[in-house]
Amino acid sequence: MSDTKVWYITGASKGIGLSLVKQLLAKGHRVAATSRSITAFEAFNGNDDRWLPLEVDLKSEQSVAASIQKTIEKFGRLDVVVNNAGYGLGGALEELTAAEINENFQVNLFAVMRVIQQALPYMRKQRSGHIINISSIAGFAPGTGWTAYCAAKFAVSGLSEALANDLKPLGIHVTNVMPGAFRTSFAKADSIAYSKRTIEDYTHLREYHARMNGMDGTQTGDPDKMADIFLELVTSPTPAVNLFLGSDAFNRAQIKIAQLQAEMDTWKNVSLSTDFIA
Repeated sequence: MSDTKVWYITGASKGIGLSLVKQLLAKGHRVAATSRSITAFEAFNGNDDRWLPLEVDLKSEQSVAASIQKTIEKFGRLDVVVNNAGYGLGGALEELTAAEINENFQVNLFAVMRVIQQALPYMRKQRSGHIINISSIAGFAPGTGWTAYCAAKFAVSGLSEALANDLKPLGIHVTNVMPGAFRTSFAKADSIAYSKRTIEDYTHLREYHARMNGMDGTQTGDPDKMADIFLELVTSPTPAVNLFLGSDAFNRAQIKIAQLQAEMDTWKNVSLSTDFIA
């Protein structure tokens, strides 16, 4: 059992989070799992010695801090944090209200920051740990019709890369995971919100929203394969800082990289023209 770790996973009552919990417990790991409501775990019976369900308001620093403290009290340490909680937000920027945008950033970005801030004192003391932030391929190669969501996921990706630099000397690794479409509940109504206001000029965006809704149950990604990949990450001496998951995400990233390189080449002279002339 010396190879087992203590995991803290947000958004663990469904989708990728729940799949991770089940797979990790089956492999002998200890897992603290969060959800907005403890009743979300009623259908799941975990081993009490290795399983800690937690009701956590990720928008509350006090709630997050208490959940991390309970994890330490039960398991004695904290090895891996998986920031998985999040939801999609469709709509043009003009259509979204400040409240809708703020709520999405609260869950998709600021909650990630809160969890990391509360976990780091324990990881620093241990001089070990691994933070896995679930961003999205949309946080690297944005789609159409998801402006605010893409912005939040870009921020998660940037946060992860910057943290990786800061924390590596302390023995703490950070991985930014950018999945494509996985066969979870993410395409369902309880995982995606849309702007309440619509503007006729943005009717073309509804096609992309319909595509998302229509892919439910046909996504290429298998969430049950995620645990083995994460175990490979946390046992590697040189884990990836950025990891695309799914052939769709990998191919989309390659296209984006090629486009970026071509654009840089086209505008190279302009980029270099701002230097002082020696």
